Amino acid sequence: MLTSLITTKSFLLAFVLLALASSLASAFDPSPLQDFCVAIDEPKNAVFVNGKFCKDPKLAKAGDFYFSVKMPGDTNNPVGSNVSAVNVDQIPGLNTLGISAAPIDFAPYGQNPPHTHPRATEILVVLEGTLLVGFVTSNPNNTLISKVLNKGDVFVFPIGLVHFQFNIGKTNALAFAGLSSQNPGVITIADAVFGSNPPINPDFLAKAFQLDVKVVKDLQAKF
Repeated sequence: MLTSLITTKSFLLAFVLLALASSLASAFDPSPLQDFCVAIDEPKNAVFVNGKFCKDPKLAKAGDFYFSVKMPGDTNNPVGSNVSAVNVDQIPGLNTLGISAAPIDFAPYGQNPPHTHPRATEILVVLEGTLLVGFVTSNPNNTLISKVLNKGDVFVFPIGLVHFQFNIGKTNALAFAGLSSQNPGVITIADAVFGSNPPINPDFLAKAFQLDVKVVKDLQAKF
């Protein structure tokens, strides 16, 4: 009887540990349990959930799964690029499906500055032009892994790592990014550090980046 009780307790403990490990390993968007879950605005005073509430599947229509991206995107800006995000905010039908996309237009010598996607791995396909792309590994090595891409080339940026794209050609370039989250998020490094609201203390940033505090204040004014 005692042996049987110990065996049962051991089985239950193993089951709980496996269930816990499974939940901890689920780091990406959860798998859907139905054909689709077209997002709707949360009801008034609802508790926040990781995702969106769903409309009745019987009321779904083609427009819930469609979005038109204006081509080419406006690259008349300081960095010379335009990222057209296509995520659950643009296509409600992406809710729970774990993917999103982003066409990226580049003017000659335009760039998509160093940034990260905290919730997604990115795969990039070059449709036109020539891009220099790369990402930096995490501490302590901070190794730059970089490559020049031409039309038809594909490159992957691992989740969470700082990465960039730069049009090194004299003509416009176009790329298409796929991301492994319905809402991957984006943190542009310079914007986050020098353009935070309220601003980070410039004396702190000056020490962190080994810069004169006047340079930091100038950067903060720009961002």
